[in-house]
Amino acid sequence: MCEPGVTIEEFFAGALPVAEPIFRRVADHLRSIEGGDLIIDPLVGKVLFKNGPTFCILDSMTKWVALGFTIHRRLPPERFSRKIAEYQNRYHHVMNLTDPDQIDDEVLGWLTEAFHGPDGLPSEHAAGDSMVPDDVDVEF
Repeated sequence: MCEPGVTIEEFFAGALPVAEPIFRRVADHLRSIEGGDLIIDPLVGKVLFKNGPTFCILDSMTKWVALGFTIHRRLPPERFSRKIAEYQNRYHHVMNLTDPDQIDDEVLGWLTEAFHGPDGLPSEHAAGDSMVPDDVDVEF
C-alpha cells in the first residue's frame, strides 16, 4: 500500500460535505451487485473500490468529488470532466460531481461494468492483477 488507510469517518471528516451522499450512492450500488468481492478502502482524501484490482476511486477535491472508474471501452466524452486516459486496453474516465443526483442509471451501469471487468465477470475471474486482501472492508 502506498499510503495508510483511515476509517470512513476520518475520510468524511476531511472531505466535502457532499462526499458522504455521493459515497453512499456509489457504495450502495456496488454492494448490490452479485459476484465478486467488493472491498472499500478509505484513504486520506479518497476512497478506493476494489474487486481484485482497484476499479473505481472517489477523490474529494476542493469544489467537487471526482468519480473515476476504469472499463475496457472508451465512452463518449460529453459527461466526463477530464480527458479519457487509455492504458493497457483500458480507459479511465473521471466525472466531477457536486450532487449525488448526478449519478444516474447510466453512471451506475458504467460502475457495474467496471466492477465486472473486461469479460463481464467479477474481477476475481478476470485475467489481470490480483489483490492481497489486506484491506478492511467498510461497514456503514
